[in-house]
Amino acid sequence: MPSTVTTVNPATGEQLATYPAAGRDEVLDVLASVDAAQPGWAATPVERRAEMIRAVGAQLRKQSEELAALMTAEMGKPIGEARAEVEKSATACDYYADSGPAALAPQEVDAGDRRSWIAHEPLGVVLAVMPWNFPYWQVLRFAAPTLLAGNTAILKHSPNVTGSALAIERVLRDAGLPEDVFRSIVVGEPDVPEISRALIEDDRVAAVSLTGSERAGSSVAAAAGRVIKKTLLELGGSDPFVILDDADLDLAVAAAVASRFINSGQSCLAAKRFVVHSAVADDFSRRFAEAVAALRVGDPTDPATTIGPMARADLVDGLERQVRDSVAAGAAVLAGGERLDRPGAWFAPTVLGRVTLDMPVMTEETFGPVAAVMVVHDDQEAVRVANATRYGLGASVWSSDTERALAVGRRITSGALFVNAVVASDPRLPFGGTKRSGYGRELGEAGALEFTNTRTYVVGRGTLPSGPPTE
Repeated sequence: MPSTVTTVNPATGEQLATYPAAGRDEVLDVLASVDAAQPGWAATPVERRAEMIRAVGAQLRKQSEELAALMTAEMGKPIGEARAEVEKSATACDYYADSGPAALAPQEVDAGDRRSWIAHEPLGVVLAVMPWNFPYWQVLRFAAPTLLAGNTAILKHSPNVTGSALAIERVLRDAGLPEDVFRSIVVGEPDVPEISRALIEDDRVAAVSLTGSERAGSSVAAAAGRVIKKTLLELGGSDPFVILDDADLDLAVAAAVASRFINSGQSCLAAKRFVVHSAVADDFSRRFAEAVAALRVGDPTDPATTIGPMARADLVDGLERQVRDSVAAGAAVLAGGERLDRPGAWFAPTVLGRVTLDMPVMTEETFGPVAAVMVVHDDQEAVRVANATRYGLGASVWSSDTERALAVGRRITSGALFVNAVVASDPRLPFGGTKRSGYGRELGEAGALEFTNTRTYVVGRGTLPSGPPTE
């Protein structure tokens, strides 16, 4: 019986659409087409490729309302945030159209009396395995630089955002990219392991980019490692939000709410562990809990809504277990703390106090609207608690003394450090993690070069070198 994928509206629990899923042979046919398109795409002048990437940004803006509405229906993102995500995806296209050709340009190197230069050449076909939480941004921040560099790509998106995955392919085609430069494949859940393995092991796939869970990243990296292929992994995060005793609490509270509850708390780089100096902990916790309790939970299609549903019912189950077990271990519920009794996948915006390092909300990543507040007594303890995680994506430190905040932040292991600012990705700056948050970098110039072969060229004088041989 043919496999299908059905999407569900997490705000209501109602089915949205059913799509036919491709089998192994069909997926390999897509790979053959994408592989065949790559040499011609790579031979297209980079300036022309940049024009088409810019056109993708324009097409995203042209279709912004329908793309945002589809995202909201499929994974519950509040419509205002959905529109902002489409716009941010377009800005990534603009950035790479503007700056990418210079980053990819050959670089002359003075290596004596020989002509030498460094070139950045495409790898070939890149497989992208992407998550549901930012269904356009995660893909476009990969696709814009990867395609600009002359690669072609296959997207295997999360099943619950299948409509968004197919919409991205249409956007690129409407923008003028050749048909097989970028393709989305729809794979039924039971077939994902076999088809993913077949793609990774196929000689026509040169590299893999995955944004997703630690488990998925480990599986993909292991499969790619067996066949010696490059991978980029952007995995989970449990970012510390460190508030020192001299922090501006008005700023810190507002930033804490913005950082933790973006996308209804379903963000890898959201602050999740709030590490607060004892001198301001009571005041911060009270004000933070009050602000969280005031967040508007409701219909994600309403522009006034700030918290929508979680993306799937099983995600609510996992978050509920983390909160329940943490409370049983002694955590105090300062706001929320429970599943909401309504159709769909809903959990109340939650703040937990009296948290200790051994509780699930500290030892595990909480991927939903739950914040954990832990009290510390000095900068050294703040650093120790901030580092007490297997993740290392982002970190922020809040203090009226910037140099003190930097001194604390430099001792925290993370891919990005923000001082008195909410951690966020920016097309102009490299983004990625360390430890179990993954490796490799997206965005910025690093993102333009990530899926290229940095190739050395030397043109000699036509004479043998003098002196003893060297390696």
